Amino acid sequence: MTTSTAVATGAAETDIGARARAARVAARQLATTSTAVRDQAMVAIAEALVARRQDILAANERDIDLAEELVAKGELTDPLVKRLDLSGKFASTVGMVRSVGSQPDPVGVTQRATQIDEGLDLFRVSVPIGVIGVVFESRPDALVQIAALCLKSGNAVLMKGGREAAESNRILAATITQATATVAGIPQGWISLLETRDDVVAMLALTDDIDLLIPRGSNEFVRYMMENTRIPVTGHADGICHVYVDRAADLEKGVRIAVDSKIQGVATCCAAETLLVHSDIAAAFLGRVVGELEDHAVLIRGDARTRELAGVLGGAIELASEEDWSVEYLDYVLSVKVVDSTEQAMDHINRYSSHHTDSIVTEDAAAANLFLCGVDSASVFHNASTRFADGFRYGLGAEIGISTGRLHSRGPVGLEGLTTYKYILEGDGHIVDDYEGDHPRPYTHLPLETVWRPRLGTHHQNDR
Repeated sequence: MTTSTAVATGAAETDIGARARAARVAARQLATTSTAVRDQAMVAIAEALVARRQDILAANERDIDLAEELVAKGELTDPLVKRLDLSGKFASTVGMVRSVGSQPDPVGVTQRATQIDEGLDLFRVSVPIGVIGVVFESRPDALVQIAALCLKSGNAVLMKGGREAAESNRILAATITQATATVAGIPQGWISLLETRDDVVAMLALTDDIDLLIPRGSNEFVRYMMENTRIPVTGHADGICHVYVDRAADLEKGVRIAVDSKIQGVATCCAAETLLVHSDIAAAFLGRVVGELEDHAVLIRGDARTRELAGVLGGAIELASEEDWSVEYLDYVLSVKVVDSTEQAMDHINRYSSHHTDSIVTEDAAAANLFLCGVDSASVFHNASTRFADGFRYGLGAEIGISTGRLHSRGPVGLEGLTTYKYILEGDGHIVDDYEGDHPRPYTHLPLETVWRPRLGTHHQNDR
């Protein structure tokens, strides 16, 4: 590391450390806010976005202009530029904020209640995680999603977006910050935008001030984050998603699902990257789906059996390499393989999948159940496009990311995934000594059909 780099990194550590400490203070204040206050803040954000629409889209246009220069140089692809464009997504982005605001409050929910003894009641109650660090791709609407989900769930957030969206991210973060500053009860410092890689490196060292990191990106990037911090990491890794068309598939459904899974949002993490086809129907199915995909300018890379069974269309199919089964293209490219059984399809998926989303197309209930239970992915579908793997489509309001691991949440991470819990014990002078010794008082350990409310005072964050 050069002296100038060391100085820059040291400055970043100081600045990010101060912002993380401010976020910690804000998070503790947010944990005591009422549902009404946070909902009011969500309304303020939506209204501010609408009011600054022209300024936001102008900033976004500047990002797009620079990105298109990168495309011309071969440093960026067209689908990634489309992800950057806010113009066609602005209304839905505002709608997403309103949708998140309308969701039930995930904070203060009684998950379990037990009577330990008469007058001694134990409650497990949901609470915010605290301070969350998120590093995400070049999608400006993702910044709005992340901010909305964190605020609604009572968390403070430090976030870093892709450099291609720098102008858009700055104005969006400023708009959200200014909007929530007008709402009494929302503390300053709850949101902070990081801008450089040095900022991210500095954030990784803040074990005492950040409770959870959520990287959205490649497996290599998620692995880098995990290996360079002691902060817990919930990984949003590659989306190597599969569609398997079974021997008992309705071929029309299969074509529709395969095409939608690939091209409906080609640069998204839940787009299909590999199509598996049962050998019994491969000739009939490939003869239909290959033409449809080529009509949408999809380049197909198939194994030798795919090229053979596709008939006259097989000549346009490139021969797939071993590496193709492990690639997230994020582009108009699809790998295709012929398999001889559902088990063989499952083996392929469990070997090459990123454990994001995989779908089977079949009218055979036994095959569907085998696939749904045996494929080790966060989302597994039957007769549905992989593109449904989305927090908004799941009814979660939005998602902060897709977790492909098993802890602490899995699949689209919405409001509930941004909470943890604490145990609250309400007593009346109870002491353990009464339950020990020669004549111990017995515990009752009875389930309670009640929710926690404070016994003293009038304010509580879960009042609605």
